This record gives sequence, structure tokens and C-alpha cells, in this order.
Amino acid sequence: MQDSYLRLNLAPYIDHALLDPGAGPAEVDIACRQTEHHRFACLCVYPWAVTQAVEFLRPKNIPVCAVIGFPSGGSASQTKLFEAQLAAEQGATELDAVINLGLLKAGQTEAVYAEMAQIVEETGLTVKAILEMGRLTQAETQLAAEICLDAGVSFLKTHTGWFGGAAPADVKFLAQLTQGRVGVKAAGGIRALEQAAALIEAGATRLGTSRGVDLLRQQQELD
Repeated sequence: MQDSYLRLNLAPYIDHALLDPGAGPAEVDIACRQTEHHRFACLCVYPWAVTQAVEFLRPKNIPVCAVIGFPSGGSASQTKLFEAQLAAEQGATELDAVINLGLLKAGQTEAVYAEMAQIVEETGLTVKAILEMGRLTQAETQLAAEICLDAGVSFLKTHTGWFGGAAPADVKFLAQLTQGRVGVKAAGGIRALEQAAALIEAGATRLGTSRGVDLLRQQQELD
């Protein structure tokens, strides 16, 4: 098992996340430099930080991802769409958008579909739908996944990280549902190399974490 950790090229799986509400421009600069140095898959930031991140990372051909409706998913659909369009205009190429859990649980599936489909269609970006699986039953998770797939998303994401975290079982469930049609992003509480490896083995194609640098350091220490 240890050998598999050493062989794993972990950095391209990692969406380096800077989603601490107290982080300011100085922290964004540090996160950009970390993302460039380690060649993470992207840097994921709040909408206000997109311009700063894009100015730093676009010349290095590293994507910037903006979170939309984060972390509750409860913003009005018009607000989410505006956030998404503005992020696109400012140079973000990926969006992590939280679905509306309340509407899903109320059975208003057409509204959930319309919200996600509009974001996908109006921006043309890589959209990762955050399902927040810890707040859903298995049946609700399957329904949410099917809605988001129909809406044209590029990834299904397990959690925001604010209300629980990803487990290999969550990833396996989404991987079985998607059958390789879209990516699966695991997020929430990924701090240890063993966790990261288990999630990738379960089918995760991206890992959302603020601990990417720590994970790579753990990997180096095994060598």
C-alpha cells in the first residue's frame, strides 16, 4: 500500500482550495504560488478573489475555479447565475456550484434542473455540481445526480466540506451512477495521504482540499 502512495502522481488530482472566509488578498497570493509550484489541477476561490487568481495563474495555464452559491446552495437562482457569469467574465474556467437542497427535498426537481442547466449553458465552463451528500438520503443523492447529469455538468462533487466530508463509499456510489460519463470530485476533510489514496481508488478524479501541500509533504516523507 505504501508503494502505491509513492507511485501516485497526486498533484494533478488536487483542486487546491482557499475557502476560509477570513482569507484575504495575501492568502490568495500564497495559494496561487502554491498552486503554480505544485501544478495542482486548479485553484478554487470565492468569487471576489477570481480576478486576482486569474491574473497570477492564467499566464501559467493553470485554471481558476470559483464557488457558486457556496456553501449553502440557498441563493436565488438569479444570484447564482450572476455569480457564475461574472466569474466567467473575469477568467474563471471552472465553477463549483452548490445545488439547492431545499428545493430538491421539496420535490421541485424541475427548478433544480433549470438552475444547474442555465449555469452550464450560459457560461460554457466546466461545472462541478456540489451535492452535499451528508444532507441527503441515498435516494435523494441518486435523484440529485441524475438531475445534474441531465443538466450537463462535468463533475459531481460529494460535499462542500462545511457539513461533513467525503468517504470512499460516497465516491463509489457516484462513480457507479456516472459510469465514467463525468468526473467525480471528493471533498471535505481530506487531510491524510491514506484518505486521498482511498478516495482515488474508489473512483475520485479530483480531490477538493486546502491541505494539498500537506498531502504532498506526507508523500515525500514516505520516500
